Amino acid sequence: MKPPKDKKKERSEFAQAVTFFSQIAITMAVCVFIGVFLGNFLDRLLGTSPWLLIIFSLLGIGASFKSLFDMMPGGK
Repeated sequence: MKPPKDKKKERSEFAQAVTFFSQIAITMAVCVFIGVFLGNFLDRLLGTSPWLLIIFSLLGIGASFKSLFDMMPGGK
C-alpha cells in the first residue's frame, strides 16, 4: 500500500502539469499565428495572394510541431 502523498506536493505537480500544457498550447498557437500573419503581410505587399499565406501557414504548422517535439522529455 502506498503512503498518502503530501497535499502540497500534489498541488505542485498539478501546477507544473498545467504550466507545461499551457506552454504547449501557447507555443503552437503563436507559431501558426506568426506564419499566417507573415504570409498575409507578404501577400499584400507582393500581390501574390493566396500563395504565400498558404506556404507560411504550413511552415507555421510545421514549426509548431517541431516545437512540440522539442518540448517533450528527451526531445532534443
